[in-house]
Amino acid sequence: MLDYEVVKEFLEEKLEGIEIPDDVVLKDLVETFCRYVEDDYYEWLNDNFKSFFDHWKPNWNWIRDRIGYYSKS
Repeated sequence: MLDYEVVKEFLEEKLEGIEIPDDVVLKDLVETFCRYVEDDYYEWLNDNFKSFFDHWKPNWNWIRDRIGYYSKS
């Protein structure tokens, strides 16, 4: 789901000045971090789905208002 190269560049930038141990391969680190973030991202989406759709009882007037709000920005 995540763009591997973007995550790799992000980690390289954020880890600048931090020594990565010799037994930690950058490719493996990036892949593991991607999976970690994707797991968290999925949970975040689920939580937001529940609140946006009011736990499967959607308030369509509120949703229409949100659509109007975001379509203006």
